[in-house]
Amino acid sequence: MTVNVAIIGASGYTGAELLRLLACHPKINLVGAYGMKNTGKKVSEIHPHLRDIIDLTIEEPNCEKIVKKADVVFTATPHGVAMKLVPGLLRENTKVIDLSADYRFDDVKIFEKYYVKHESPELKGVYGLPELYRKEIKLARLVANPGCFPTAALLGLAPLVKKKLIDLEHIIIDAKTGTSGAGAIPTESTHHPVAGANVAAYKATTHRHAPEIDQELSKLAGQEVKAHFTPHLLPLIRGILSTAHVFLKKPMTNSELLEIYREFYRDEPFVRVREELPQVNYVVGSNYCDIGLENEADGNRAVIVTVIDNLVKGASGQAIQNMNIMLGFEETDGLRGPALRP
Repeated sequence: MTVNVAIIGASGYTGAELLRLLACHPKINLVGAYGMKNTGKKVSEIHPHLRDIIDLTIEEPNCEKIVKKADVVFTATPHGVAMKLVPGLLRENTKVIDLSADYRFDDVKIFEKYYVKHESPELKGVYGLPELYRKEIKLARLVANPGCFPTAALLGLAPLVKKKLIDLEHIIIDAKTGTSGAGAIPTESTHHPVAGANVAAYKATTHRHAPEIDQELSKLAGQEVKAHFTPHLLPLIRGILSTAHVFLKKPMTNSELLEIYREFYRDEPFVRVREELPQVNYVVGSNYCDIGLENEADGNRAVIVTVIDNLVKGASGQAIQNMNIMLGFEETDGLRGPALRP
């Protein structure tokens, strides 16, 4: 069985990654590439690495036309755009995976505080982190793909938060990302001469991924959790390294902590628990999330290091993983490729 798939937002980095990965998917037929810019151009004009692989022409999105030929639609659009399109896409039997923040929040007021006024708040998406919500994703028609920082932070913390083994009032997340996380539109801070030999913290206490992290940690814990999250920009193109500092309720050894993580992620195809602390180039270009940890000699503080590729497991790869679950495919279809190292 093959399924017809369309992408809205084909010009951006996440759109390009969707196209690259879906081109190798054994059960997918790409039937449309859409966007609000670059209409009329071939995909390979915008993404030259896809020449002779994908030759679709980018069209302006028309929901009525799209749902007539697509079984699944990815909306890889800026925040605030999908909310205008998704209601029209869901009128038929189409399934939608949204890569923006438009449907990630349970409380629309929190979304509006950090983003924009919501235009379709009546629609509720399933939060698309497969390791936590696989059953719900399988039954969903609208999946809200998680943010890149929350994906790394949540996967790194979930086993300890779920079991309430740590002080839930003192969780510190120090995260580093590459410049591709800012998207394809150039900015002063991501311009290579500025970012190329620099490290910078930004939105140290106000980043809009913080409330997304808090929402999901709170659901895991069954009580309100507010983590302390600060992102940093590194002179990398791809990758996130998230370092979480937590304080254990009782002393535990490294071996005990590793066994908790191994058990929690035992059947997860894309989470690898490591003996050593992982590095970004263990995962770049792949859908893998690598987790390692180290605790202090007294066993009271633990440091959990999580690495992902922000454009793959942090965005487009995870979106395809969600699609596979929704359609009943093998979860790893189109996503088996290992990382690019060096």
